[in-house]
Amino acid sequence: MLSRLRAAIAGEVIDATDERYDDARRVWNGMIDRRPIAVVRAGSTADIAPTLALASQQSLPLAIRGGGHNVAGNGTVDDGLVLDLSGLVAVAVDPGAGRVRVQAGATLAQVDRATEPFNLAVPVGVVSNTGIAGLTLGGGVGWLTRAHGLTVDNLISAEVVTVGGETVRASESVNPDLFWGLRGGGGNFGVVTEFTFRAHPLPSRPFTANFIYRAPLWETALTAYERWTRDLPDAMTSVLTFTVPPPSMGLGSDPLILLGFAWAGDDTDRAEQLVDDLRRAAPPSMEASERVSWSAWQSGVDGLFPKGARGYWRNTSFDRLDAQVIAALMRRGAEQTWIGTGFDIHHLGGAFGRVPEEDTPFPSRSARFWLNIYGFWAEPADDLARMAFIREFGAEVEPLGTGGRYVNFLGEEQGADPVRQAEQVYGAAKLERLALLKREYDPQNLLRRNHNILPAVATGDTD
Repeated sequence: MLSRLRAAIAGEVIDATDERYDDARRVWNGMIDRRPIAVVRAGSTADIAPTLALASQQSLPLAIRGGGHNVAGNGTVDDGLVLDLSGLVAVAVDPGAGRVRVQAGATLAQVDRATEPFNLAVPVGVVSNTGIAGLTLGGGVGWLTRAHGLTVDNLISAEVVTVGGETVRASESVNPDLFWGLRGGGGNFGVVTEFTFRAHPLPSRPFTANFIYRAPLWETALTAYERWTRDLPDAMTSVLTFTVPPPSMGLGSDPLILLGFAWAGDDTDRAEQLVDDLRRAAPPSMEASERVSWSAWQSGVDGLFPKGARGYWRNTSFDRLDAQVIAALMRRGAEQTWIGTGFDIHHLGGAFGRVPEEDTPFPSRSARFWLNIYGFWAEPADDLARMAFIREFGAEVEPLGTGGRYVNFLGEEQGADPVRQAEQVYGAAKLERLALLKREYDPQNLLRRNHNILPAVATGDTD
């Protein structure tokens, strides 16, 4: 079986007899330890169709891996095939058109490094060793979300290999239903080999800053932050983080709020004025406003999430930061006295909020804030306690939220009902449309190692 695949592709087929097998099967999340029959490292896009065909013919579980950074560990599988696209990393920038073509194995860092010399940026996520494919197919929340929307809001087209081995293009004008599904519906409909994005002008050293608040200032900071975010220009995006800083930061061992700002415009005086408004309303314990390159800012927290870290995440959206929500955040922030979990509040609105809800599968465009509760610990002995903290915190705040879950911030839930999970993410109306699309492009659910959308059940002839 594997010998035929080796003969048919330009890439490599790595099985358990290969000394590289243990490294090849690993993904970012160290809690995920699976043993595939083989890892297929694609040497070109032509290797994808034969791999899909073998998995289908032999009824083998199949995982698609881009950057391998998915917290749920969807880039690997037991007793099946892993199609590893990490060798397909070409990034081509057309600065005149403001477009960027990116192969599916590229990371966010590779995209940023390619666009930065042209003072351009594609809106991507906040951890630069994340893969562009998984990030995009889930949505893509980051430092340019208010200025330019999600990563999917900047997707112009995609090249897709279907489970039948056909290569198709998806855009607003070609296969528009598939294009809709790809913008938030995950890897359920085919294997995307190339993305074309819209890129936006960005200064070589944009205005960025961080405020740091120690616990006695939290309530003042959160209350002022809620007011401050009500009427901001789109160019200002901020992320508020509760965490225990690692020793490398030199900030002590007590829980802190780190409030980061990124300004996507040229008018830095305006950015500084806005930040000063918040500074006066809630003076920070410390602050830093060093101007760095965009790629340096984008990679600033990479060290917290090294490959092999153990990860479990939960998330929900909010339209308010009132006294009830603030009390819950402060209580949980104070309880978190160890290095190994944290939670972020992403301020949304702006360009993100002006995209009509029905234009993409991504949920809750009306949300003002998105809360991501995450773990990044090292020791297996900490698994139960860290996961319990995240689960309990998530269960407490979810009733206070606006609904919808972001698939890129979701950890693995063993034994969960996939239909129920999908409803929690997309809502019933979007899920119905996604299920019909799944039936059209993957009726046998070959691509199920993901946050899965089950194919709609055919009703048959009613004549």
